[in-house]
Amino acid sequence: QVQLVESGGGLVQTGGSLRLSCAASGRSFSTFYMGWFRQAPGKEREFVSLISSTGTYTYYADSVKGRFTISRDNAKNTVYLQMHSLKPEDAAVYYCAAGYTTSSRYSTRAEAYIYWGQGTQVTVSS
Repeated sequence: QVQLVESGGGLVQTGGSLRLSCAASGRSFSTFYMGWFRQAPGKEREFVSLISSTGTYTYYADSVKGRFTISRDNAKNTVYLQMHSLKPEDAAVYYCAAGYTTSSRYSTRAEAYIYWGQGTQVTVSS
């Protein structure tokens, strides 16, 4: 089992920045690749970004590329999502999730992830 707890959400103005954190406990964090997803009211959960278990590979949704940066600190069992130039359309509940692969194939599909956090709310005021 892996427990994931997100933090860092809040209210920010358009153009502002936030850094989300996801702290993991339980089984070895460094064996999982990690993803961030978000879900706005009335919309499906959507992929935001992912990072490989070692942190050497990252991938972003087109909607956040160049504005968001994912990183991880395996010594601290934590993954981060630094968000800049926030837009009203970025407002959502943000979830971190853990996935496992033995083939270096990483998924952007929520169904592929094994463990999920409870989410943290990001609100962007216009």
